[in-house]
Amino acid sequence: MQEYRELLLQGIKPLQIELTDPQIDQLLAYHGLLVKWNKAYNLTAVRDPAAMIGRHLIDSLSVLPWIGEGRLLDVGSGPGLPGIPLAICRPDLQVTTLDSNGKKTRFQVQVKAELGLDNLQVINGRVEAVEEPPFDMVISRAFASLQDMLDLSGHLCAPSGVFLAMKGLYPDSEIEQIPSGYTLKESHRLELPVSDGERHLLVLGSV
Repeated sequence: MQEYRELLLQGIKPLQIELTDPQIDQLLAYHGLLVKWNKAYNLTAVRDPAAMIGRHLIDSLSVLPWIGEGRLLDVGSGPGLPGIPLAICRPDLQVTTLDSNGKKTRFQVQVKAELGLDNLQVINGRVEAVEEPPFDMVISRAFASLQDMLDLSGHLCAPSGVFLAMKGLYPDSEIEQIPSGYTLKESHRLELPVSDGERHLLVLGSV
């Protein structure tokens, strides 16, 4: 446990974010549940618990400086990434996670109960079939393309809201294919100390 705490503390240093001790404890509790459940339910392809700290927790936390106020939807959340780490670190934020895989959403419901995350809502379903009031932010680290993200989840983002797409290499070809009515507002290269490659956050919105 101490090893994972040190990896987490070392990893967030370059991110310029401040977390409380209880938030660190909750993040590590989530990590512990993910490691435990992953053995039986194959929630993530990352098997090594130490690697999960960097590939999942630090990666999710790297976008914190660009998370605004209001309601956030995490589309294709898998085992709750980045939604659950964001819900832990931003208790003022109303976070909804969405995934069509029942095993993964059942895990998320268990995390919500064990960690007492009152600001987290978990939905099991397909994004195109979900009917919810529009969100201020729609985030994803799992969508295949920007075009798919905007086409499938466009109805879930408020007119003044933003889409936050977490990507690896800067996706020039995907940006060229952004559907009409949308535009790239900002892009940020994420400085991750334990990443195996480049990571970018793209902020998109209505024209």
